[in-house]
Amino acid sequence: MNYDILNKADKVIRERIEKDEIKGASLCVIHKGDTVYFRSFGMADVARDIPMTKDSIFRCYSMTKPVTAAAVMTVVEKGLLSLSDTVDMYLPGFQDQKVLKDGELVPVQQKVTIQHLLNMTAGVTYPDASFPAGTYMQNMIDKYYADLEAGKPTSTYDLANLIGQQPLEFEPGEGWRYSFCADVLGAVIEVVTGKTYGEYLKETIFEPLGMVDTGFYVPEDKLDRFMENYEFKPETGTLEPCTWQHLGLSYMHKKKPAFESGGAGLVSTVGDYSKFVQMMMHDGCYGGVRILGRKSIEHMHINQLTPQQMKMYDWEALRGYGYGDLMRHMIDVPASYGLGSEGEFGWDGWLGSYVAMDPAEDLAIIYVIQKCGGNGYRDVQLLRNIIYSAL
Repeated sequence: MNYDILNKADKVIRERIEKDEIKGASLCVIHKGDTVYFRSFGMADVARDIPMTKDSIFRCYSMTKPVTAAAVMTVVEKGLLSLSDTVDMYLPGFQDQKVLKDGELVPVQQKVTIQHLLNMTAGVTYPDASFPAGTYMQNMIDKYYADLEAGKPTSTYDLANLIGQQPLEFEPGEGWRYSFCADVLGAVIEVVTGKTYGEYLKETIFEPLGMVDTGFYVPEDKLDRFMENYEFKPETGTLEPCTWQHLGLSYMHKKKPAFESGGAGLVSTVGDYSKFVQMMMHDGCYGGVRILGRKSIEHMHINQLTPQQMKMYDWEALRGYGYGDLMRHMIDVPASYGLGSEGEFGWDGWLGSYVAMDPAEDLAIIYVIQKCGGNGYRDVQLLRNIIYSAL
């Protein structure tokens, strides 16, 4: 690595902190199995005067999804699940599903499968009142939070069944929609293993890899390392602590939840997450421990969307990428308007966290901030271009 180039990342991050666009950040670059850059900047929590450190604990949000994809493949390897299985084999809420067509609810022609969930092609949605199917899901999650407020939390299994009872946006396999699919997969894993989703992840991935700070909440004795989540307030033009949650998350990640979200619920550290990343980069092994077989990892490295599904896969940050197994996959570097390699894969989190894994260069990038909605894809592009220029 050319460190004169790589060190230019410092300026990009410090400028964001100086402009109060973020409060703190960590950036980790792993090349050929070595951590060649790992620095932290700014504050993890301004009010508590806690600086950002290498072991600060962050909310993963959707960086949870690659972990869930790996967990699914572990149960596939154990013969407990097939990717062609229909979800209603495990969750009764997915029986007799309906799909919205021309404003009418009609029976589905094809059942949702495990692979549909992994590819976000199931027709399931996230809560979003801007379109009909999303409105059904919004009403469901509003009741979920009302029940939570009344002291009646909903379990992972029960919420997954409620998700299955909402109308689908489209016939399974006909489109792509970012959604609760990963959360449903967490419940499927509970059914086939007889364990809570958190227990299974701890036993199968976290403990074997030494991910000691990763889970679905932050224990009291680790709260002094927990990053604050900030929200931009237009009325004041400042970043202030965020006091609300969505997507079924609860207790501000400070108490064990009843619903362990496979799509957004994990907390971790950059050091912990880097162990998972290196396992994914190196044929399912890290530190002499095998989590997955080579062929499972290969399955998770490829675009699985059809041209028809790709028409709905239209986010600006995903230009040049396909999708499969809950992750983006680079299929056209020039179309991405940046530097990179075909086959690079990974995903982001809603608070601005980001992971990219590039087998061709044996390179991984982990970037963490904690700001509602993140700080925009341009920041990630700037850092990626610096890092790739240093190779």
